[in-house]
Amino acid sequence: MHAFKMARLEKDFTQEQLADVVGVTRQTINLIEKGNYNPSLQLCLAICYALDKTLDEIFWVEEGENDV
Repeated sequence: MHAFKMARLEKDFTQEQLADVVGVTRQTINLIEKGNYNPSLQLCLAICYALDKTLDEIFWVEEGENDV
């Protein structure tokens, strides 16, 4: 499971609740979780603050994991 989704579930947020907190749509959260959307740094930071995680904990991608 993607670290982003695991962090959201740890905080007991639905996609809709997290979206409301960070000011995006539920669909945007869904796309980020699926790896189909690259959020801006500003959005990444908002998500990290909402989930009490660091950028590395949520968004770090090892070389070769995803096409960048």
